[in-house]
Amino acid sequence: MALVLHYHPLSSYCHKVLIALYEMRLAFEPRLLNLGDPQARAEHLTRWPTGKMPLLDDGGRIVSETSIIIEHLQQRNPEAVPLLPVDTQARLDARLWDRLCDLYVMTPMQSLVAQRLRGQAEPDARAVGEARATLTMAYGLIDQQVKEGAWLAGPAFSQADCAAAPALFYARTIVPFDAGQPALAAYFERLLDRPSVGRVVDEARPFFQYYPYKEALEPRFTN
Repeated sequence: MALVLHYHPLSSYCHKVLIALYEMRLAFEPRLLNLGDPQARAEHLTRWPTGKMPLLDDGGRIVSETSIIIEHLQQRNPEAVPLLPVDTQARLDARLWDRLCDLYVMTPMQSLVAQRLRGQAEPDARAVGEARATLTMAYGLIDQQVKEGAWLAGPAFSQADCAAAPALFYARTIVPFDAGQPALAAYFERLLDRPSVGRVVDEARPFFQYYPYKEALEPRFTN
């Protein structure tokens, strides 16, 4: 039975799984999920009560949480391009950087987006400051990590890079990269040159008009 991915093309976490699916060259049925529609939301809650996305339906088995989805796909498709190394230590490194990207880039970025979505006249200055500081710290970590290698967790593109690409794509529209971090900027460009990442960005283009920080997107992503 075909894989079904419940997703939205503007969601950074959905991008993470889409990149993995394209890297692994797995056929799947994409089902666009509009959580703003009450009926669609109610139906989605019957699949997974947290209401989070993306959500993978693998022949009736529901798989949630992006890192688990990717590892599930690799276990079920051992012939596919691996995104988690076979070597134990290398696998731990990939998992580590995957978690770092989710926790220290994706999470503060989403916090800042949420502040704008709420349309508060006076955003929570403390929360904004903490989120921006976390992003700055994470940029420094990644800049140091990629100085000696092409990819985040080693010589091969991995699950860590699937997490880094969408997290950095959106985060830099809010907190730009520091000019003194050329390795980070170069790594970001390598990510964009990756066909799987480029495909996800292209598919999201029609939806960028709804991104709360759309004015900060570079023309190359909106034209």
